[in-house]
Amino acid sequence: MTEHKAPEQCQSKDDVRAEIDRIDHALLRLFAERHRYVTRMAQIKTDPHEARDLARIEAVIAKVRDRSLALDLDEDQAELVWRTLIDWNINYEKGIIAARRRTQ
Repeated sequence: MTEHKAPEQCQSKDDVRAEIDRIDHALLRLFAERHRYVTRMAQIKTDPHEARDLARIEAVIAKVRDRSLALDLDEDQAELVWRTLIDWNINYEKGIIAARRRTQ
């Protein structure tokens, strides 16, 4: 396994692309792990309306914005990514809950 390079150590586009690919792979592993928890949450919830918890959504977004600033990342971009992820998760949860209710 090769060690990763810091951005300033990258000397070529290929170096940068290799690091971005490495990070993308790590992100996918994390998204897959997160997805397993979302699936479990959908199994626990009993009503499709539970999938959209506005107070929880805004609490998550507030944390994302704060953490983004601490990481010197644009908080508006981070919020957009998380709102997209949350919306996808809500629709996914609703589908699982609704399907389970139809078979009960």
